[in-house]
Amino acid sequence: MTARHFTHVQAWVFDLDNTLYPPKARLFDQIEVRMTEWVMRELHVDRAEADRLRNHYWQTYGTTLAGLMREHGLDPAPYLTHVHDISLDHLEPAPELAARIRALPGRRIVYTNGSAPYAERVLKARGLSHLFDAVYGVEHAGFRPKPERAAFEAVFAADGLDPAAAAMFEDDARNLAAPHDMGMRTVHVAPEPLGHTHIHHHTDDLTAFLTELTR
Repeated sequence: MTARHFTHVQAWVFDLDNTLYPPKARLFDQIEVRMTEWVMRELHVDRAEADRLRNHYWQTYGTTLAGLMREHGLDPAPYLTHVHDISLDHLEPAPELAARIRALPGRRIVYTNGSAPYAERVLKARGLSHLFDAVYGVEHAGFRPKPERAAFEAVFAADGLDPAAAAMFEDDARNLAAPHDMGMRTVHVAPEPLGHTHIHHHTDDLTAFLTELTR
């Protein structure tokens, strides 16, 4: 049974986007539009070049923000405010998921490459507020993004979390490599399994997976 692999877990770490809400919500589509707008305006490039640069930043640094900071000295605060100013009107509460998260023993945290205020908005819209002991954004990692190991180390040190007694739930497989190497149990939350060696478990239904662990 899956649950036997989690008996040692005392801290549960959840990514936010496409993990604590389903990909069909397509929030990141809105964020991507605003990212592209920002790059076009601040770097004085057209849309095609902005898209090329964003792909370059993502491939090279992990996020658009990291690339803008490293190559252009971007002040991250206004950028994060702009790109996360999106509509959450179509997000639906998730009472069953909330019940399963509430039933997890130990500490529960959210760690996102977005900003913590944005994460709080999403959690409220999903009916998941007050279930977590802490919510960490990219700002808590010194604006270093997942998948950098240093980003995880900064957040986990701030939280006092022991990776050897923790599990990580994440939709982006790249972001599970460092947690795996740090000794965490890794769960890939995505439509399709990838079979990577740094992924211990896969699920396309987080609520059902947590039900297996808490029943």
